[in-house]
Amino acid sequence: MKQLENVTTEAEIHALDRALVVISVDPEIGEPIPSDTAGPRLRQYTDEVEQVRVLYFVTALRTVVVVAYLEV
Repeated sequence: MKQLENVTTEAEIHALDRALVVISVDPEIGEPIPSDTAGPRLRQYTDEVEQVRVLYFVTALRTVVVVAYLEV
């Protein structure tokens, strides 16, 4: 939650919104992050225009769970 508290400018909110819309339309758009755990498979989506990266996983019910939002 601390990371979300730091997203305060309109530009930052727009960048996050843009990335979330892209992921919500196509949850498989992100690249799988290699892992050797049995847990949910993390994916990363990088928006080159807004220069942000979102780490997330998709549940069995196709719900997207955002793990982290990073500015590149």
